[in-house]
Amino acid sequence: MLNRSILLFLLALITTLPVLADEKSDVSAIKKVFSEIIPGAKTDSVKPSALVGLYEVVYGAQILYMSPDARYIIQGDLIDLKTRTNLTEATRSIQRASLVKSIKDDTTIIFSPEPGKVKHTITVFTDIDCGYCRKLHREIDQYLAEGIRVRYLSFPRSGVNTKSYYKAVTVWCSDDKKKALTDAKAGVKQERKTCDNPVKDHMKLAEQFGVSGTPTIVLENGEVVPGYVPAARLKLMLENVKQASL
Repeated sequence: MLNRSILLFLLALITTLPVLADEKSDVSAIKKVFSEIIPGAKTDSVKPSALVGLYEVVYGAQILYMSPDARYIIQGDLIDLKTRTNLTEATRSIQRASLVKSIKDDTTIIFSPEPGKVKHTITVFTDIDCGYCRKLHREIDQYLAEGIRVRYLSFPRSGVNTKSYYKAVTVWCSDDKKKALTDAKAGVKQERKTCDNPVKDHMKLAEQFGVSGTPTIVLENGEVVPGYVPAARLKLMLENVKQASL
């Protein structure tokens, strides 16, 4: 006869199989519906949430909750009142940090202080026709003086195949991208250029970060700062983040 421990194991396995089957079916349905909501989007993970009856759906730094039948979706933060923990923000922070680390320098336009003087790096989603984006760039030397390295990603808010989009593509297809970006933000008209470029990829990345406006500044730890921030104040924010991580 089978010993007691083996019997208990088999009993647990038998009672768990239907649950696992249901979960697999739920996850499959949720992924299908999600890809229909955001065409071409691929979820990073779908798993049961801390709240029984809901699944946590992770897409970049966007966290959503869906019912098992994929009929209902909830946007908002899930709070554990017992531990006073924002469970959604905890997951979001991890995802943002991972996303920002995945961005390769050669897919960005970088303005950097002199070698040896870089203290911080920020990643900025920018729109050439955005007023505050232009203001930030007019002050780029102030950021560099504070030891802040700036990596630019394109996020033409008007969407693909618009004037702002083509301006971004033209910048990326220029021999001197930094000069082209500076000129474009200063309102200098440029001959339209096309080539293989990462602008659409940047826009997808912005979607994953949940970016809705420009400029949007992403810190090294993945924290998102919406809007223009003066260089001196941004340096203090970066220093505080750095101290908190020690």
